[in-house]
Amino acid sequence: MKANEHEHSSRQGASDESIARRDLAAAYRLMALDGMDDGISTHISARLTGERFLINALGLRFEEVRPDNLVTVDASGDILDDPTGLGINPAGFTIHSAVHAARPDVECVLHAHTVAGVAVSCLDEGLLPLNQWAMQFHHRIGYHPYEGIALELAERDRLVAHLGSHMTLVLQQHGMLTCGTSVGDAFLRMRDLERSCQAQLAAQATGQILTRATPALCEHVARQYDRWNASAQGIDLAWRAELRRLGITAPAAQMTSSSALLETTCASQH
Repeated sequence: MKANEHEHSSRQGASDESIARRDLAAAYRLMALDGMDDGISTHISARLTGERFLINALGLRFEEVRPDNLVTVDASGDILDDPTGLGINPAGFTIHSAVHAARPDVECVLHAHTVAGVAVSCLDEGLLPLNQWAMQFHHRIGYHPYEGIALELAERDRLVAHLGSHMTLVLQQHGMLTCGTSVGDAFLRMRDLERSCQAQLAAQATGQILTRATPALCEHVARQYDRWNASAQGIDLAWRAELRRLGITAPAAQMTSSSALLETTCASQH
């Protein structure tokens, strides 16, 4: 590689990591803002180059996570950079390392213990096709039986087998997990999953007969979601709107340069 090509590659790598840090820290804060956090438990990770990923420091609440206090971990669990000195949640490493190793298409993994999500994870039928939010997960969701707190690395093979090629996994009697091709993708999918669970529980609580969508309708709606998420107006547009909730400059109009994207991190992120 020529010197100028190497320099460009290095700058691009630094830019990509800066954006990953910005987005990951934002996802933590948005989870807290939307009431989807659980004290210092649960975790979100973002893939970096070189078989590394970013994750939260153990002991920080989600609203305390910032781009510069994220922890860098490698595939073996070695901590490469920890500005806080707090280390990471061992269960977080088990879950996130499993998915990142098995699914190179996944850039972000998000695990949550919301009350609605945990409640649905306890139901024998799991998530039901009762509403538009839920229909997007038709044949696009896996179920992983509870094995205890995820401290045993041997569980990783079973977890990724149950995830399969899906982007969503119900951790039965435990919580929910979503993946994404970006941080925004994983966050928006988790929020739709949470709303699906809340709506299902509310409908079930009425005691009335529930109207379930047909498999054909569910597949039709799921494909509509797939197409929208893959479109130029899909995930990226919605994610920039979420960033603006945190005071981050992220115009609805598509930014065209990586330098412009880097400038969107506001003072509140530091």
